[in-house]
Amino acid sequence: MTGPRPDHRTAPRPGPDDPATGGPDALRRTETATGGTAPRPRLLVLRALGLGDLLAGVPALRALRRGFPGHELVLAAPAGLAPVAGATGAVDRVLPASAPGRAVPRSLDWTGPPPDVAVDLHGNGPPSHRLLSGLAPARLLAFAHPGTPEIEGPTWCAEEHERDRWCRLLRWYGVDADPTDLLLPPPDTASPAPGAVLLHPGAGAPARRWPVERYAAVATTLRARGLRVVVTGGADEGDPVARLAERARLPDTDVFGGGPPFDRLSALVAGARAVVSGDTGIAHLAVAHAVPTVTLFGPVPPRRWGPPAHPRHIALWYGPEGDPHGRRPDPALLRIAPDDVLDALGRLPAARRPGEEGAP
Repeated sequence: MTGPRPDHRTAPRPGPDDPATGGPDALRRTETATGGTAPRPRLLVLRALGLGDLLAGVPALRALRRGFPGHELVLAAPAGLAPVAGATGAVDRVLPASAPGRAVPRSLDWTGPPPDVAVDLHGNGPPSHRLLSGLAPARLLAFAHPGTPEIEGPTWCAEEHERDRWCRLLRWYGVDADPTDLLLPPPDTASPAPGAVLLHPGAGAPARRWPVERYAAVATTLRARGLRVVVTGGADEGDPVARLAERARLPDTDVFGGGPPFDRLSALVAGARAVVSGDTGIAHLAVAHAVPTVTLFGPVPPRRWGPPAHPRHIALWYGPEGDPHGRRPDPALLRIAPDDVLDALGRLPAARRPGEEGAP
């Protein structure tokens, strides 16, 4: 893929309240001029990715919610993530959209007038740009790319952390965004395993899956120390969950496989003593609930997807960087031993709930 073009800023950029963006001040002016109520403007955000991607995008979504309070904020994302989107407090409606891997959806089932504002939080290239521009939005916010020279956006930085990247995009367009605004409210559902150490052996790509036998070694040691250990897994991760449970001799009551509903998974995570996983969605969910984490990185370093700098989050990474699409556990990931995880768990502080002293 060719790199993005230089950052061009030849004219002042309209902020969220500028008439060109259909912002809230423009809406109020329309109401005054017509003597009635104008249709509620709509803001479409494209982020048709996974759980971790959605949670990493929460600061940007909340920034858009604050910047465009009069708009209906529609998130184009997988339908299964609707409960997560609702928990952010930023999204009014999910428009189901997905594609295999991290690809751009072929189309969006958008109805009615074009969006007043469309925001590309999915990628930095022509496929996602053109998907949104094909809806003829009044304003499109996106990174610059030589393949879509009509978009006057900021320059893409490949080494930037995911949370920082999208907040910088919005700030370029005059929307204030805080990459630390990522916590979720406590779930309404009580945890079925409060105080347990949660192990999650799955990940979206084989390269990011730490071996099950190593998770089992961690589980066995923790249980010998008198701690409760539970294991979780997605709908397609039944095999690693079953093998881990068998090796660690976990009772059925401590196995939560099959892709638990979000409210149950969120309660499990929020009530955990700590969460141990690879670089995958549940690590982001634990961060969002201010729960201590030990996250095992490889082949992608934590500087791009890791937790925020805080004593309750430990990212294990020995490098070097590898192939994120590898079909076997990455060599960098395999450099992490069970004793490294156990040592990190021993250094974690107690979990704090959002709003308590010390929580970000």
